[in-house]
Amino acid sequence: MRMKDLHWEAGDFGRFVVQGKGARGSGPRQREAFLFAEGRELLWWYVEEVRGLFSDDPEHPESPVWPSERLARGLGGMPNPVGPAVTTSTLRKALARASEAHLAGPVGRIFPHLLRHACATHRYEAGMSLWEVQKLLGHDWTTTTVRYILSAQSDPEMASRRSSARAAQRLRVDTGGLS
Repeated sequence: MRMKDLHWEAGDFGRFVVQGKGARGSGPRQREAFLFAEGRELLWWYVEEVRGLFSDDPEHPESPVWPSERLARGLGGMPNPVGPAVTTSTLRKALARASEAHLAGPVGRIFPHLLRHACATHRYEAGMSLWEVQKLLGHDWTTTTVRYILSAQSDPEMASRRSSARAAQRLRVDTGGLS
């Protein structure tokens, strides 16, 4: 993700663009994701207080949000305004080390895609409907979204039943009764 992919002004808390994988072999595609209050606050702190400590120019729109600690060098050894981004393998290794050091309980290891699952689960548990979570994740099929919701407190099947019961109740009220 590049600095130009952060859109602080969009939506209630901002949005960002990420490069995601495409469905059914369609290849990579860009996806817009939403910031939430807590995430926006943390990301804002990082950009304002930490990002500028790296050797490249954090104001450059092509600069990565999460740069590598390796020095950005251009032609002739001159500093490059755009530094290299942290690689996927570096992120995976860092998450694995952090998992081993700090996690106890049912989740023993964190990997990048698990964070997407966690976001879906937390949004669903916070009251976001299954359809809203589906749209948030960019899924075409609700069944894909249901697989993402790994919740100890909520059961997507029961939520679907409750939702259907509420819809049937509204129909009864709107039409004066179904029977």
